[in-house]
Amino acid sequence: MRYAMHESEADEGRLFDAPALTQRIARLAGERGDDGSDEVLYVLEGGGRATIAGERHELRPGTAIFIARGTPWSAEGDARAVSVLAHDPVPASATHAVLDLTEADRGTATAGREFLLGATPAVGCGSVTQFVGLIPPGRAPDHFHRYDEVIYVLEGEGFLEIAGEQTPVGAGSCIHLPRTLVHCLANTGDEEMRVLGVFTPAGSPAEAYYPDGTLAVLPERT
Repeated sequence: MRYAMHESEADEGRLFDAPALTQRIARLAGERGDDGSDEVLYVLEGGGRATIAGERHELRPGTAIFIARGTPWSAEGDARAVSVLAHDPVPASATHAVLDLTEADRGTATAGREFLLGATPAVGCGSVTQFVGLIPPGRAPDHFHRYDEVIYVLEGEGFLEIAGEQTPVGAGSCIHLPRTLVHCLANTGDEEMRVLGVFTPAGSPAEAYYPDGTLAVLPERT
């Protein structure tokens, strides 16, 4: 399935290079920066320090970072992260933001799914929304979004289904979901699946549509 790439299929630096977003795995040590794209990152493992626009920040697993295009920065240590470049970004209202998603509040999406927000317009990133999705065991209804999205599976196992075709996914799998592509990401394990998502244009991870175009309705909480 061309929408999924798995851990065994490429080495360090494996990526989806889509028109709007480029997703890659990167080690953060050294001088960095991109003059043409906004960048959002999520630290997977390791640690260290980042210096962004003259400010120093600790790096540890669960750290989310936004860096506006043209902002110089550097990192030291052994942090390994999921990096997503947003091409042709809209103007940012801040040079950068660093967030600890291990302490973020949960929002609610369809089929009992929840999410933790990372880089968003609220922290200065106008180009994308970055989030960690928390997927309970089970399968959500088929649906689509009106944004382009790249996903990295952090924990758990399941399958991606598109047009009746299923492909297994697990920790390390990368997924690209073009806008309006009808799909389902199912959790076949006994524990919560955790995924990192980044999509453009920015919006709410809870927004989804059924194949007939009707808005998916959030379940009532009991």
